[in-house]
Amino acid sequence: MASKHGSLSITSENIFPVIKKWLYSDHDIFYRELISNGCDAITKLKKLDMMGDTALPDDFKPRIDILLDDKKKTITVRDNGLGMTEDEVDQYINQIAFSGATDFLEKYKDKASEDQIIGHFGLGFYSAFMVSDRVTIDTRSYKEGEKAVHWDCSGGTEFDLSEGEREGVGTDITLYVNEDCLEFVNEYRAREVITKYCSFMPYEIFIKNVNAEEKTETIDEDEKLETDVVLETIDVPAKTEEKTNEDGTKETVEVSPAKKQLKIKKREKSVNDTDPLWNKTASDCTDDEYKEFYRKGFNNYKEPLFWIHLNMDYPFRLKGILYFPRINSEYESIEGTIKLYNNQVFIADNIKEVIPEFLMLLKGVIDCPDLPLNVSRSALQNDGFAQKISEHITKKVADKLSGLCKTDRENYEKYWDDISPFIKFGCLKDEKFCDRMNDYILFKDINEKYLTLPDLLKKEEEKKDEETPEILDKDGNPIKTDEDKKEDSDDDKDGDKRKPVYYVTDLKAQAQYVNLFKEQNMDAVILDKVIDTSFITQLEQRNEGYRFLRIDSEVEDSLIDEVSEEELEKEKEKLSELFKKALSKDNLEIKVSKMKNKDISSMITVNEETRRMSDMMKMYSSKGFDPNMFGGNETLVLNANHKLVKYVLHHTEDENIETFCKELYDLAKIMNGSLSPDEMTGFLQRTNEIMLLLTNKADT
Repeated sequence: MASKHGSLSITSENIFPVIKKWLYSDHDIFYRELISNGCDAITKLKKLDMMGDTALPDDFKPRIDILLDDKKKTITVRDNGLGMTEDEVDQYINQIAFSGATDFLEKYKDKASEDQIIGHFGLGFYSAFMVSDRVTIDTRSYKEGEKAVHWDCSGGTEFDLSEGEREGVGTDITLYVNEDCLEFVNEYRAREVITKYCSFMPYEIFIKNVNAEEKTETIDEDEKLETDVVLETIDVPAKTEEKTNEDGTKETVEVSPAKKQLKIKKREKSVNDTDPLWNKTASDCTDDEYKEFYRKGFNNYKEPLFWIHLNMDYPFRLKGILYFPRINSEYESIEGTIKLYNNQVFIADNIKEVIPEFLMLLKGVIDCPDLPLNVSRSALQNDGFAQKISEHITKKVADKLSGLCKTDRENYEKYWDDISPFIKFGCLKDEKFCDRMNDYILFKDINEKYLTLPDLLKKEEEKKDEETPEILDKDGNPIKTDEDKKEDSDDDKDGDKRKPVYYVTDLKAQAQYVNLFKEQNMDAVILDKVIDTSFITQLEQRNEGYRFLRIDSEVEDSLIDEVSEEELEKEKEKLSELFKKALSKDNLEIKVSKMKNKDISSMITVNEETRRMSDMMKMYSSKGFDPNMFGGNETLVLNANHKLVKYVLHHTEDENIETFCKELYDLAKIMNGSLSPDEMTGFLQRTNEIMLLLTNKADT
């Protein structure tokens, strides 16, 4: 072959600066690109063998070798794929299909292609110049009679093409690494990068430091493989030990027989798994394999709760495994890791175009060969296809969760506390996901039982039926009782016919309310996470049949003795005047009720909508937010059945009435939550005064 000199066929001489600074954001990406090209070359050779265009040796083993020479400062990526002829090197390497770098990038930056653009135009190979001052190619084609080819370029538009010396079929790409990028010649760093990008490439990848001392290992003779290189045979004598018999005599017995061992060159170990778990069908995978893949892939030794194995061929090809990690608090592990692959080639973590935002809480892998990648394979094109993939993944996750709830409720309940932040976040972010999960969202109630929304409504209806059996007329139609008519009247008056679902945000602070509910065999669910305020608001908007009310938002009718409002009106008027004056709160709303529990003197109720708005404002607003800015959201409920309230009502001239009013108000505040430091100081002083009053009476 005559030596050939020429110029690369590009019209813009700034192509290498573009590749180095614009096309790829990470310099380490060259390893992925060159190894991917090597795998492509092997795949093509195997296809040619299957089609009968060539015949591979029986002992052919596809492989990629990474040879590191820290003395010469070179990296060689070697494959035993189909290789290239001189004409192919000239076509695929020398003739970069640009009419100019700017025109090319403008043309393809937003366009999807069935073929991978980068592989089609050879740009993957040119990523080598990001870290190199010079690159050489030594290649020999699989075609009969073709000579080896050597290509040499120093990063400009000039190259040398001549006959090479490579003997076997395949390609060596050697990078003469520049001073700024010598880290990539280091074996540890190379292994780190290749593990990141190439852990699941389809052919074995081996890394070797050519200047390192040859490592050895010792094996038993019967463990020898054909590929082992034996350096030495070692005779291992039998092991014996002295044994004492029952009669006290001693004898020497053989513990292990004599054997031969072989000292061999340390066996090669590939850095990748060529058959990742997601490529298998779910029925062929064991729980232990899923857990081991999770541990190795995400360096996480906490076992996942469960997982979803994705496998589909239509309308696009997609495989993967999504793991639900244990989240022990609403703030822990709030961001997971979902690795995106394209034909087992790592692309990136958590690409938002494919992975819905709320699924970022999970860990797992998605492999989609049909992804519309951009020219550097580092991001997705702006294409509706990616959105379809995202929607499909969301549907599969919802199907898995709802199926688990229906077929394995016991485990679903066991997982719920861990996965509820993820599901609630998903419902807020994705309407379709919320619709699919609506009837499978669990609520833990104050009796430690888990209920869905349909369960809650069914339970409420059953309770109502037990309390007021349905009465039918002669035609079989239900006759409304006085209680039904009262409920209808209340609904019309309030303008809200939705069924209430009561909830608790703090079991300790709201313990008195919880006890009241339990006494009357009433239920409430526990919603004690930051996300819950937004979450229940969303659920109400999507489910018109019910509304959420915090347990202290009103005094439920079931907790009150039936009396006419007229009967309490005078008491309310008198008590309102006393309390407003004593507390200096003219705007305080007072309500008087006769509660079934006579041990509770006073309660605070807070309007649900106003309190919920206040909570959200505190969450999102600045530090200067005033929680009382909405005003009028607090009602003091006085129990007319309590002796102290009765005393205040009938002893208005007592000099201690003001003290009693303040004490009743603070007791209600404590029951509702907590007092401010100043309020607590006043409460303690007042309590001491009341106790002193009692001691004075005792003395007299």
